[in-house]
Amino acid sequence: MRALKFRGREGSAMQEQIHATGHQNVLAEHTSTFEVTTDDYLTTAGDCILAVEADRAPADFDPDFVAACQDADATITAELAVGDQTETVTGSGHPDLSFESERSAVGRTSEHVDERTIMVNADSPALGFDRDLVADLADGADATLTLSVE
Repeated sequence: MRALKFRGREGSAMQEQIHATGHQNVLAEHTSTFEVTTDDYLTTAGDCILAVEADRAPADFDPDFVAACQDADATITAELAVGDQTETVTGSGHPDLSFESERSAVGRTSEHVDERTIMVNADSPALGFDRDLVADLADGADATLTLSVE
């Protein structure tokens, strides 16, 4: 799959987009992470998952985007758009971010890094997302996750 890379409004941010869909079991109650997955199912144990059936995973991202995110001074923004609602989470880059997961993109409020991690030190976990947006996701709404790095 071809990675999507383009300049932001001010010409300085590289971006990647993931399109996914909500699921009846979206709870968004996790206190330290949020996640979008390519899986087509969700159990209530996945309380950090916001959307399923993602059309892309971190392994699909452009190498230039990945390299930019590996800068410890990078600011990474995740914007989740659902209908006319948008939720924005800001976090940091990290030299150990690998973007190797072919399944899940996870934002973390901690500094833990694994192959799924797309940002560390996020300013919000799944529990912090607007409850109306979460309800729409639980009703199966389509979602677009746009990741930007500066």
